Amino acid sequence: MSAGSPPPAGKPCPICGKPMVEKYRPFCSARCADIDLHRWLTGAYAIPVTENDDEDGEEPSLAPRPPRED
Repeated sequence: MSAGSPPPAGKPCPICGKPMVEKYRPFCSARCADIDLHRWLTGAYAIPVTENDDEDGEEPSLAPRPPRED
């Protein structure tokens, strides 16, 4: 690729919005790639979940079950 050619077509960098650079794909630089990695490692990216109730609607008991007599 020559210095005068346009940047590659595609989605912009998800961190800063600059054009993507193939070497750091899908980012524009090592800095943006590191920012994204930091967000993953610190838990900034998370999949939202909803807590489901127990099937019978009761809270599970935390007390141990008594031994069964056979």
